[in-house]
Amino acid sequence: MALADGLATIFGLPAHPLLVHAVVVLLPLSAVAAAALAVVPRWRQRYAWPLLGTTLLGVGSVLPAQQAGERLHERMAALGNPLIERHAELGNDLLPFALGFGVLVVALVVAGRLADRERTAAADGPAVPRTWRRISVVVAVLVIAAGAAVTVQTVRIGHSGSSAVWDGVGQS
Repeated sequence: MALADGLATIFGLPAHPLLVHAVVVLLPLSAVAAAALAVVPRWRQRYAWPLLGTTLLGVGSVLPAQQAGERLHERMAALGNPLIERHAELGNDLLPFALGFGVLVVALVVAGRLADRERTAAADGPAVPRTWRRISVVVAVLVIAAGAAVTVQTVRIGHSGSSAVWDGVGQS
């Protein structure tokens, strides 16, 4: 990533629209995958690491996309486009949603693994408390809600950005 007159670029193109694709793809994909693992616990053993990797990449791509967007916004501010301003405002709100979702995905994997151990111990011997199984259910509900929230925010921000760019294009 190079800087051309203070603007972050990749191969001569503004970096923001390129970086934003990682956010737009990876966060909703992680949300769907996390919901699947929350609903089907037996998939945790097989898909926990891919889910964690996808979530980490999605959450990690938010800040670079925001920073590149801020640089692009500085260059576009002279246009006085209220759609660009709205997109910039919405874009600043995504990081807390993404971080909260990321923390909950980690909690889902950890609580799920501990619940699986608890379930195995209960099958092998005397009664075992269901503490982690209960916690994993609560975390599953929270991760589904957070995944929905981060997906809705991502769509809202993406829609506002595409509206800012394409509003009026193709109209005669």
